Amino acid sequence: MAPRNAPALPTVPPDVRLMNAVAAGLAMLALAAALVVAAAWVARHPVWTLRVITLEGNVAHQTPALVRALVLPHLSGTFLTLDLASARERFLALPWVREAVVQRQFPNRLRVTLTEHEALAWWGDPAHGRLVSVRGEVFEAEPDDAQAEQWAVLSGPAAEAETVVAMYRWVLPLVERLGRDVARLELSERGSWRLTLDNGAPLELGRGDDEARLRLQRFVATQPALRARYGARDIVSADLRYPNGYAVQLRGVVTDVDAAAAVPRAQKSAPAPRSNSPRPPSR
Repeated sequence: MAPRNAPALPTVPPDVRLMNAVAAGLAMLALAAALVVAAAWVARHPVWTLRVITLEGNVAHQTPALVRALVLPHLSGTFLTLDLASARERFLALPWVREAVVQRQFPNRLRVTLTEHEALAWWGDPAHGRLVSVRGEVFEAEPDDAQAEQWAVLSGPAAEAETVVAMYRWVLPLVERLGRDVARLELSERGSWRLTLDNGAPLELGRGDDEARLRLQRFVATQPALRARYGARDIVSADLRYPNGYAVQLRGVVTDVDAAAAVPRAQKSAPAPRSNSPRPPSR
């Protein structure tokens, strides 16, 4: 307990307290500004300049020259100040690249892990340079694969690319049973499928994914009997949209009476089977 006769402490005037608070605040601001300036100086010091970019992962279509031309001019900042999200966008803009992971590697390196698209076929007109991947993703690239000229052409609404790829994978083994390959597979805006064989023969599969598959299965299953009757003949065209069968045109098989009269007797054969339906359903 303080003695009763102890002198009272002097009271600090309000204006002095205010001045002291302002001075302390200014001192803190000055210190913060100094720290910011120091941090900025450190961050921009040449020691943090990016020296090396290491590419890892699937980089079959990437070259140092390509990265220098398309990425480096757009990277700004040092190891400490570089915007990784912006850098990632630049790597994603490289041809063939599907995914990119960009990481800092102390003290002045970038490690970039790339995942490329795995091309499956052309998408639309090959002259446009668009491809579709095994995942059903459409992308633009210049293929350097020697087999690119033999790739099939797939087309359809952009939102249905994955559906078209799934159908393409499904029809391949059936078309192989015909002794042919797929040249084109098209899905119209109205949902109708058209398959073109590698000999140029169009096969109209009609609407509906499941229905189109059933029609093609039925067509392929009847080919042994068709060959047994007419011999091994190329398919010129086929319309599978009939509810109870299909219409097919075989090379060398004539169904028109006048045309048949002009064909030598040795080349005549029975007409190809047709559906009982008077006409195929509309597309």
